[in-house]
Amino acid sequence: MIHLIIGGARSGKSSHAERLALKSSSYPAYIATAEPFDEEMRTRIRKHQENRQDRFFTIEEPIELALALKKATEDYSSILVDCLTVWLGNIQYHQVMDKQIELLLDELRSFPRDNDLFLVSNELGQGLVPESALSREFRDRAGFLNQDIAQIADKVTYLIAGIPMEIKK
Repeated sequence: MIHLIIGGARSGKSSHAERLALKSSSYPAYIATAEPFDEEMRTRIRKHQENRQDRFFTIEEPIELALALKKATEDYSSILVDCLTVWLGNIQYHQVMDKQIELLLDELRSFPRDNDLFLVSNELGQGLVPESALSREFRDRAGFLNQDIAQIADKVTYLIAGIPMEIKK
């Protein structure tokens, strides 16, 4: 089963996804996509690592998410990816966006449905229109990626203020 968990910043997406993954398996894989570009991001990464403790097998992959997912599927029946939006920023920065998105979508289309995959992503389309063209491109690509994944996903949950709302069952 593929389950997309989406919501705004600090909506409780990651915590919710972690609870679901731990219900699905006693030791799920956790694919962390953050790349430590600055001290603030390094602090966020450390906090996420501390929260996970030893409950997950962690795979850190900021670019080649489809490949990491394919490898994790060989050994783990439950996989959590946190977060697609951070990953999208990485692949935009490294200028490999189109290729990596297509690889990920192909991998998701063939994902074995007897495994559980929890994908965390941000909903960026409900706020202000970004000022710069690069930021608008990112927001648009995130929206299209979320739409594509929601079509593939078996389940979609939207979080607001820590409250999950199932929008696709």
